[in-house]
Amino acid sequence: MHIRHTLLASSLALALAGLTACQTAPSAPAQPAPVAAPAPAPVVAPVSAPPTTTASAQAASAAYDFDMDVFHPVVAKNGMVATEQELATQIGLNILKAGGNAVDAAVAVGFALAVALPNAGNLGGGGFMVVHDAKSGKSVALDFRETAPSKATRDMYLDVQGNVVDGKSLYTHYAVGVPGTVAGMEYALKSWGTMPLARVIAPAAALAERGFPVSETLAKILEQEQKNMGKWPATQAIFWKGGAPLKVGDRLVQRDLAQSLRLIGQQGAKAFYQGDIARKIAAETAPHAGAVTLQDLRDYKVVERAPTRGTYRGYEIVTMPPPSSGGPHLVQILNMLEPLPIAQWGSNSAQYLHYLAESSKLAYADRSEYLGDPTS
Repeated sequence: MHIRHTLLASSLALALAGLTACQTAPSAPAQPAPVAAPAPAPVVAPVSAPPTTTASAQAASAAYDFDMDVFHPVVAKNGMVATEQELATQIGLNILKAGGNAVDAAVAVGFALAVALPNAGNLGGGGFMVVHDAKSGKSVALDFRETAPSKATRDMYLDVQGNVVDGKSLYTHYAVGVPGTVAGMEYALKSWGTMPLARVIAPAAALAERGFPVSETLAKILEQEQKNMGKWPATQAIFWKGGAPLKVGDRLVQRDLAQSLRLIGQQGAKAFYQGDIARKIAAETAPHAGAVTLQDLRDYKVVERAPTRGTYRGYEIVTMPPPSSGGPHLVQILNMLEPLPIAQWGSNSAQYLHYLAESSKLAYADRSEYLGDPTS
């Protein structure tokens, strides 16, 4: 077992690969019934009518929603897109169907999640991407994580007595890092994609413009964050209706975001880091000393890093290095599980889940104790 890494990364909420569309899995062929020795015929009481299903039993059965995809997995021959939001997944799939490659689809999905998953995916965040170039055989870990503002200090979240100021690192202008998403998406597309930025960003801009119904999950999050979001009139103008957060079925329209996306599509990342968008961000943070500045935005750089590598049962694992904690600990967890008779225990057996949980617990204990940004 071994782990090799040279630098840092985290985890990208975006999984996809390949070049074409998905199709529903064919039914598995029926297996022949096992041959058994004949046994005496059982005595069966006569049945006058077929059994009936009660209304309660039908309702209980319906609760399992057997028509959902979770019970009928999707398979593909040449590619697949998986994200946390169906609308974003469909946009990625459409890019593949249009002839785009995996990176084209990944970038399209990244921008789509900024629209369809506002509680997580956004232009103001950052991420990571592991890319394997089949032609060169080279694997690259792309780090476009947010960075601290240049005027940030070690004690910026403490009061004069040295105590942590509640919420300052979460709900104020000082919670904002220098965003990396836009730079990272453009960098990946220019390096490994085949489509122009305007083409892959257009579906996300269109979705933001026309809007989409708020899901049950998003409605719950908006309700949960009502107190914090209510402090910002600009936030209320988008995510509220009639003095309260949007509810299930309400249409979420994000016209300003659509305009920003189109501007990025036309001008590239410089629109976000040097142009009108950058100036508006800097104007908002200017009254707050030590927060993100226009120069911070202009100085942002995407970093190519050597991936963390490990082995598991003869396979090579290639994943994100630090500042990602996910990559190194993925290898660590697999290394702890490798000597164990997992196949004998069975998938999702109690014993397997026990050892998986314990291995993960140990890895996360190491994460808390040892893993940090080596540049700090």
